Amino acid sequence: MDPASALVSTTLNTTSHLAPRLAGRAAFELFQRPLRRSALRPTERDTHREAVRSALAVNGKRVAVYRWGDGTRPVLLMHGWRSRASRFAPYVPRLRALGLSPVAFDAPGHGESGGRTTTVLEYRAIAERLQREYGGFEAVIAHSLGVAGAFLALREGVRAERLVAIAGVSEFAYLPGAFCAGLGLNRRIEADLRHRIEHELFAGTADPWRRFDAAHRPEQVPLPILVVHDEGDRVVRLDHAHRLEAAYGDRLQLLVTRGLGHRRIVTEPTVVDNAIGFLSVGSARAA
Repeated sequence: MDPASALVSTTLNTTSHLAPRLAGRAAFELFQRPLRRSALRPTERDTHREAVRSALAVNGKRVAVYRWGDGTRPVLLMHGWRSRASRFAPYVPRLRALGLSPVAFDAPGHGESGGRTTTVLEYRAIAERLQREYGGFEAVIAHSLGVAGAFLALREGVRAERLVAIAGVSEFAYLPGAFCAGLGLNRRIEADLRHRIEHELFAGTADPWRRFDAAHRPEQVPLPILVVHDEGDRVVRLDHAHRLEAAYGDRLQLLVTRGLGHRRIVTEPTVVDNAIGFLSVGSARAA
């Protein structure tokens, strides 16, 4: 644990004994915020610069949108927490070579978008807005929290022919515990955080833990799926991929990697090759 996280842990755990609601509120605020924005990498600059840019608004927050190609046969790219659209740069020329148009966005609080917080509901809303503009998607490629957003969007009206899910969160209820474990926060804070997520962040949503679970109602996402996950992922454990495999059965292909962790897996050339190969099958059938 880095010094800043250790300080947060000590402060909130101590506060939870004296003022539990105050500690819970502080943890809730931290849970919603990426805290830092991932920077554009040198290897991403040329692809990022070539994108056609536009913007939309969700809950009053400006969302930066990027498109490569003329928008026909769109492929939606959904990044993860503390990430940004440019992480998918290695996929862009490969998708263009298939005659596809990659479409990506920086979620609120990420990249070049406005706001300081975001939720899986905003991911879904953005996907819906982009579908209205470009039509149904040839495919969706998603990473980490973007995977949860992708499954939710596909279950609730967004159309796609194929899905590539990389290092994805499949069990939404896992997130509060993982957040608290990462900061070394005690169970009292975790219980308060879960209550606030359910009754404040998603107020009016019946059973958000089930609704946002990627393995919920698999029959409502009737498309071929490629899941890629690293066996040593310390952020989202491999069992999230196995949950999806159990839920989606023969429609899902699982590729387990070694030594790539949670973030490097997105840009690893062999992972890009497998994702493009999986989409090429669908692309050839569509042609």
